[in-house]
Amino acid sequence: MSGNGIGIGQRPQNRRQRALKLLWTGIWLAYLSAPVGDLLHGGHSDGVRVLGWLGLVAFVAWYFALVFRAGRGNATTVVLGSLAVLAAQSTVLALSLGREWLVLFVYVCVGAGAALPMRLARLVIPAVAALLSATALAVPDGTEYLASLLLPALLGGFSMTGVRELIRTTVELREARATVAQLAANEERLRLARDLHDLLGHSLSLITLKSELAGRMLPGHPDKAAQEVADIEQVSRQALVDVREAVTGYRRPRLPAELAGVQVALTAAGVTADLPAEPDLAGIPEESESALAWALREAVTNVVRHSGARRCTVDLVRRQTLDGPVLELSVEDNGSGGPGDGPGNGLTGLTERLAKAGGSLEAGGTRHGFRLVARVPAADTADVGSGT
Repeated sequence: MSGNGIGIGQRPQNRRQRALKLLWTGIWLAYLSAPVGDLLHGGHSDGVRVLGWLGLVAFVAWYFALVFRAGRGNATTVVLGSLAVLAAQSTVLALSLGREWLVLFVYVCVGAGAALPMRLARLVIPAVAALLSATALAVPDGTEYLASLLLPALLGGFSMTGVRELIRTTVELREARATVAQLAANEERLRLARDLHDLLGHSLSLITLKSELAGRMLPGHPDKAAQEVADIEQVSRQALVDVREAVTGYRRPRLPAELAGVQVALTAAGVTADLPAEPDLAGIPEESESALAWALREAVTNVVRHSGARRCTVDLVRRQTLDGPVLELSVEDNGSGGPGDGPGNGLTGLTERLAKAGGSLEAGGTRHGFRLVARVPAADTADVGSGT
């Protein structure tokens, strides 16, 4: 259940959730207008009215207690006992006061769907519907109400079970995503550890060995010791270069990862996202992919922060131009285009980054919003020049 959601079949976790659940549940009490009208205009004696009001208040209180305590880990027997009390109240009130009180059985079915596990709800809801039918047959003119109450009772109960299953599935999906993200982070840490070991293990071992050798040579053979120290300097410099290259590779943005992040960012901002399928990046230079990934990140950041758009379309296609094949990224939204008259620092820096990769950037307003188009070479310059 989300922090602000209603969470049918789950316990409210904070004051906001309790208020929302109270409001949502209270709306459906409008269907108690028939029993209330019967108490007000049914011609009952004062004593019967008092008992009727007490019975109705007791029923509503018990119903709220059942709905609000659902999801607290209550034993199934406790829930079944609460439903039995509600069913007994409904039967007694309907038999005593008339057919208008048959509507209470609908709430019993809804309570069963909201509080019971699916396997039991499938049995209890039809059982309550059967009790409704039997009571309607025993109440004067009750069969006239039966047709209009039996179907809502069944639909209300089973729809609640469906909503509960949907919420449970959603919660499990979120937990699975969190687990996958944790496993991915653990795998990335292991990969980083392996790469650093492969990069630095040999170099550090060689530095240690040569340091010990230089220490032993220093008193009697200073020239050889100096040579060993020079080798140590060379090995350490190469190790530093290797580490910098590895870190640059880790920090390089990738288009698939950026597309996944874009989906999350746009959805969280309430923007409908129209994204391409898994991109085919075969033969695309790393520098070109990195530049497009930066362009996508900058464009979507502007959409989320400044545009006020409700829809964003991202497209990624290969094109053949006179200068060779290019990979083109377009990001178009239906917003205002953001504040300001000229290009901001983000677009200026992005233009420079794309130019460094041999690409170009176009950005500007359209008839219905704002569009950014980034293009980068889809093949190495050397390959294009050689005709391969």
